[in-house]
Amino acid sequence: MSYRNKTYVASASEDIRSYRLMEAWRQNEHIDFSFFDAHDLYVARDSSQPETIKARLRERLKNAKQVVLLGSAKAKQKGGDGTSFLSYEVDTIIRMDMPVVVANLDGDRTIDHNFIPSPFLVNKYYALSVSFQPAIIKYALDNYASGYPSTPRKEGPHYYEGHVYEKLGL
Repeated sequence: MSYRNKTYVASASEDIRSYRLMEAWRQNEHIDFSFFDAHDLYVARDSSQPETIKARLRERLKNAKQVVLLGSAKAKQKGGDGTSFLSYEVDTIIRMDMPVVVANLDGDRTIDHNFIPSPFLVNKYYALSVSFQPAIIKYALDNYASGYPSTPRKEGPHYYEGHVYEKLGL
């Protein structure tokens, strides 16, 4: 397997503004947030055929070590519809058994079942829900995601208790 050091950000197309905000966090010298974006690899043009786009998405995921899913009602809908590219990404993430941090775009700090695509819920996939804030997402990527392969297998969605947010000044 190729060396995996990137973060894959999965989202519904309607949530692109939040993805762009994450990119801005990364560029801001006053915010301690960084990730190697898997979307920079294997670019597919909008005019590409669906199978070509899926192949590029698969290659990006193969080069990623972790996933941030931008959690929203649209992400839940598309991630479980069986036809969208986000649904393909969710299914591929499950097959590859990758760590998933669900960043709730409404700021919810707990598990929001209205934002998690049904394949994750049905499969009792071990994922972590956090609020959409750079400090807690970074903490989750540094702690939950990095320890994911060696963690005794847990089931279903999880979240951090309030003391973790307090420790981070949130």
